[in-house]
Amino acid sequence: MAVHDIEELDLIGELGGLADLENNPRLALVYEVSRRAGSESRMTELLEQVIRMTQQTLNAQASSVLLTGDDEQELFFEVAEGPVSKALKRVKVSSDSGVAGQVVRTGKPLVVNDVSQSAHFDRTVDAVTGFTTASLICAPMVVHHRTVGVIEVLNKLDGSPFSRQDLEAVVSVATTAAMAIENTRLHQTVLDAYKATIATLAEAIDAKDPYTHGHSQRVMEYALIGGRSLSLTTREMEDLEYAGILHDVGKIAIDSQILNKPDKLTPAEWEIIRQHPGVGAALLKKIPFLERASDLVLYHHERYDGEGYPCGLRGEDIPVGSRILAVADAFDTMTTDRAYRPALTFDYTVGELYACAGSQFCPMAVEAFLSGLQAHTTHSRHFSAL
Repeated sequence: MAVHDIEELDLIGELGGLADLENNPRLALVYEVSRRAGSESRMTELLEQVIRMTQQTLNAQASSVLLTGDDEQELFFEVAEGPVSKALKRVKVSSDSGVAGQVVRTGKPLVVNDVSQSAHFDRTVDAVTGFTTASLICAPMVVHHRTVGVIEVLNKLDGSPFSRQDLEAVVSVATTAAMAIENTRLHQTVLDAYKATIATLAEAIDAKDPYTHGHSQRVMEYALIGGRSLSLTTREMEDLEYAGILHDVGKIAIDSQILNKPDKLTPAEWEIIRQHPGVGAALLKKIPFLERASDLVLYHHERYDGEGYPCGLRGEDIPVGSRILAVADAFDTMTTDRAYRPALTFDYTVGELYACAGSQFCPMAVEAFLSGLQAHTTHSRHFSAL
């Protein structure tokens, strides 16, 4: 313990001495963080859970995660809990100053139980936010020998000092969080590559018909508008995103002369067209991360009254994602030029969606899409006359 009541403890490898989970809340914290780090693939959500649990376990007033910027000269608040958490989202701090900067530069954790006596503490953040820091713990998050950020826990609610056991817990949490950050970043890199491949495939599908250029991308965007209006879960939105951009993937097996035919299709040609949802779904089922989206693709031409294809599903037996896709697909089809007719007006298209709600389309999906579209700034001007 340093003199003048300044507790700045280096703690590398001193993580022993914790008791069992039931009797030691700090160990229970580390266990729970490790468990969630293995199941949560979204970095921000995970970090929010981590600091919330850590703050509660240590009976602290505030907590935050600061990450290094691309140039490593600044730290920004990725997540924060406490009375000024919103204000912190707009603050950046230099990695050359402050306790956080010291921890980033040295890679060593610090506990400071009287910031007024600390040479490292920088009062800039308190001045900007109006928060008063009395004491804090700061631990580095290290990935491959590089400090990518820090976890801070501030001010015991009962005014007591942070203990060595508190610091041990935060160091362990920071170590686990660092590994989780690296895993989620790798996951995102792979996911981005998948999405780029999917987008290229969608462009190839649209290219078979010059009138449908960009159709898949637009249907995906429209579907997500509807999904947000219905407050779908994150996983449901992901499935809807993939299904939206790949809803016509089965058309890759259809002759371009049929797709581009300006005249009325024959019954035999219609039967070929009607096969594309099944062909597309079969393709997607072979790809593990697209398997859930395959059902949305399979059923996106079902009708709410049961007269659709390929299975004749009715009402709420149709997955909600497919019901949203049906509306998004029809909206884009009506509002763009086709080989057999020019684009229909926006007002006419909206009227058709409402008119067909309950027969061709799910009324809830129609209302969700159109209300979401109204709120969407790009299209809000279209609703001025409605």
